[in-house]
Amino acid sequence: MVSLAATVYLGLGANVGDRLANLRMALARLQTLARLEEVSSLYETQPQGVSDQPLFLNAVCRVTTGLEPQALLRFLKNLEWEIGRRPGGQTWGPRPIDLDILLYDDRVVDAPELKVPHPRLAERAFVLVPLAELTPELRHPLLGNTTKELLASVGQEGVKRIAPAGWEKGEGNEGTAGARF
Repeated sequence: MVSLAATVYLGLGANVGDRLANLRMALARLQTLARLEEVSSLYETQPQGVSDQPLFLNAVCRVTTGLEPQALLRFLKNLEWEIGRRPGGQTWGPRPIDLDILLYDDRVVDAPELKVPHPRLAERAFVLVPLAELTPELRHPLLGNTTKELLASVGQEGVKRIAPAGWEKGEGNEGTAGARF
């Protein structure tokens, strides 16, 4: 039986604990059930919703996987648990890791536990900046706009690039040597 692979874009974020190590751990463990194709630069961003919390580190990655969307969500939730995130915390509050399915091919999923494309994708610069870096011409399956167009409509305020692509492997971080993420 041939397994079909989907192209999926995932948002990654962390703002407590060793943020960089948490993101690297998530990317490493993600590869047990998905092929990591590309990772954006690393960005430091202002928190959304609850402003009295540490800054986030954010990135987006592209993976291919044979998992269906709900199975991928379960895997990501288990991965968040392994890295220290516990359910029931403050909505949009601090967390050691946050893994979101942004886009899953051009599919639309509208289930109680999962909405794809991510419902707030088009309004979040901290997701659109790294997503547009990876795929500026990719079209949002519901809105029809490209990621570059969506980013132009929200701007880049509060999003600061702190490490180039390769940060997840410790590469290309010459400008961040000694920097405390």
